[in-house]
Amino acid sequence: MKILIVTDAWEPQVNGVVRTLKMTQRELMKLGHEVVFLTPLDFKSFPCPTYPEISLALASVEKVRGLIEDFDPDCLHIATEGPLGWITRRVAMNKKWPFTTAYHSRFPEYVNARFKIPTSWTYGLLRKFHNAAVSNLTPTPAIVEDLRSKGFKNPKLWTRGVDKEIFTPNGAKHPRFTDAPIFLHVGRLAVEKNVDAFLKLDLPGEKWVAGDGPERARLEKTYKDVRWFGVLDGLSLASLYRTASVFVFPSVTDTFGLVMLESMSCGTPVAAYPVPGPIDVVKDKVSGSLNKDLRQACLEAMVMNRGDVYEHSTYFSWEIASQQFLGSLHKIPKN
Repeated sequence: MKILIVTDAWEPQVNGVVRTLKMTQRELMKLGHEVVFLTPLDFKSFPCPTYPEISLALASVEKVRGLIEDFDPDCLHIATEGPLGWITRRVAMNKKWPFTTAYHSRFPEYVNARFKIPTSWTYGLLRKFHNAAVSNLTPTPAIVEDLRSKGFKNPKLWTRGVDKEIFTPNGAKHPRFTDAPIFLHVGRLAVEKNVDAFLKLDLPGEKWVAGDGPERARLEKTYKDVRWFGVLDGLSLASLYRTASVFVFPSVTDTFGLVMLESMSCGTPVAAYPVPGPIDVVKDKVSGSLNKDLRQACLEAMVMNRGDVYEHSTYFSWEIASQQFLGSLHKIPKN
């Protein structure tokens, strides 16, 4: 089939949405499908306020419609609720085409954290967006139930995987200069990621952080004893995961948290809060610790067996996730 995926999240962004879409494309192409992306790179764009690394497309309905018609897809998936997502939704509804959408992030909570806009307002807007789709794909059972309770009509599970060629227990480690424990965090450094909750903890050993974002300068100034790595490629990240004693995931707003799965695939246990995302990714007391006291979770995770941690990660695969994605698609009627 010819599958068109429309996304406002794309390179040069480095995040779970972009990695998910790229890995899905890779798996679907292995099965013989043609997968094409429509992204902000296809248009003039401007930086998103407070998120300058995110480009917002300056796209017209006519331009988007033309590009879609030129590709003539068999199936249409709208991955994000940004400008391209809303315009594509309008085009599809005017043509009476079926399409799927995806709920990648708890956007209402993000907006509330940044601008104090009530989550009820934003959820109302997202219901309008997603309820027009035949299916709204979301990464964990807990989020499926949460959306259903909020009036979303067709939430459907689309889980995640990990690249086992890169994120493996076997491989190089990053040089370290101490035998003390290392607590690692990887991700976007933004207010909604709750990174302060990790960095302010009184923990033995060292704290390492990889990633970038609007909060990086403030965090580096505030926490001078932390080792900062910036944005790294997959192989470099894998070496950090393998070196760390514990991976710390302080977010309470993520829908999945792909970095947790990457860490576990390298044998490194996870410490996180018992909230949607971690509760469906981490097996408590086996591949990590889920505790309302994040410091206690970190200390508990230190004693996890790394072989058991890795074993739990094998239950997730991009092959399974991509079959779920494929099964959710609806063919566009051809005249």
